[in-house]
Amino acid sequence: MGPTHQRTKTARRSRGLFAFLLVTVAAAIVAGSVSASATSPRKHEAVPKGFNKAGDILVTDQFNNRVLEINPKTQKIVWSFGTGSAFAGSTTVIAPNDAERIPGGRTLIAGTGVPAGTKGYPPAGAIDNRVFIVNAQKKIVWQYGVGGLTGNRPNQLNTPVSAVYLPNGHVLITDQGNQRVIEVNKAKKIVWQYGTTSVPGSGANHLDTPNSAELLPNGHILIADETNNRVIEVTRAKKIVWQYGSPDDADSILHGAAFASRLPSGNTLISDSANNRIIEVNMSKHVVFNYPTNKQPGSLAGPNPTRAVQLTNGSILITNQFDNQILIVNRAKSIVYRYGKIGVVGKAHGFLNGPYSAYVIGDYTGMTKP
Repeated sequence: MGPTHQRTKTARRSRGLFAFLLVTVAAAIVAGSVSASATSPRKHEAVPKGFNKAGDILVTDQFNNRVLEINPKTQKIVWSFGTGSAFAGSTTVIAPNDAERIPGGRTLIAGTGVPAGTKGYPPAGAIDNRVFIVNAQKKIVWQYGVGGLTGNRPNQLNTPVSAVYLPNGHVLITDQGNQRVIEVNKAKKIVWQYGTTSVPGSGANHLDTPNSAELLPNGHILIADETNNRVIEVTRAKKIVWQYGSPDDADSILHGAAFASRLPSGNTLISDSANNRIIEVNMSKHVVFNYPTNKQPGSLAGPNPTRAVQLTNGSILITNQFDNQILIVNRAKSIVYRYGKIGVVGKAHGFLNGPYSAYVIGDYTGMTKP
């Protein structure tokens, strides 16, 4: 296990590591600069050249503390948010886990943070704990959570790892350290929740280190319940109606479920992170596609893929975090696109540092369309 591998794995396995308060000056700066209702585009906003092109790839470059929009043809960064600073401020983000482009050219970002002892960060760690929306000019226009503060009270988060913009304008947040998935409206009120706040478990209305949530066309929520080694589909009445994997499964058909999406076919695409593979299972729970992510020359034994999403053409975009790389793999299991260098950390064009998510702008196949 190399040093980069150990560092990123430590950051990702975050349950219980953020259970302390660290109030910084950033909390006051950010809290005072955000409008709760400014989620629609303003008139006369200048748009950077090449910004928000369909087909560009939006990447959370986690340990470079930034979100990137990459043109896959030129391999150039055409837009970014985050200065690289490990400080939760108005122009920075700490270790983002998730980002998606939403209507109006805005970007929804989950600023997660890292625990104490993470290499390259202050000894006490660095906390973000915000989900926010930025415009094309990189100004925060809406935010839930306070930078530098860990909590479970109103407008507080503990390790938000995923954020999804819903068609009704609400935001679905996977609040990992608080063991819950919450739906928050524009006024920052929680209007729905699954999971018992700050209580890990596998029983009714319990989660254990959830890592993602998606709204399905039928109104249900699909949750990757990471440490419970399962993916569950729950109704708004909080009933589990479909499940793959189990915390009691000795064979660990899933190990560290990092992400799940429901494909147009009805199958479910899963990032089976600790098993270092991407699988697609049908509703009868049979695996119909299996792609190991650790077979490239130079790849780590455990790259631990954190996101896998199907594209319109059927190929799969994979975030192979510990290999510092994103990949597009076709259904014949051939790699047709790469960004990032295996085993090499960097900030220049063509390099990443622990990427956590990647999505093609304009392609919501299998995911929640805003």
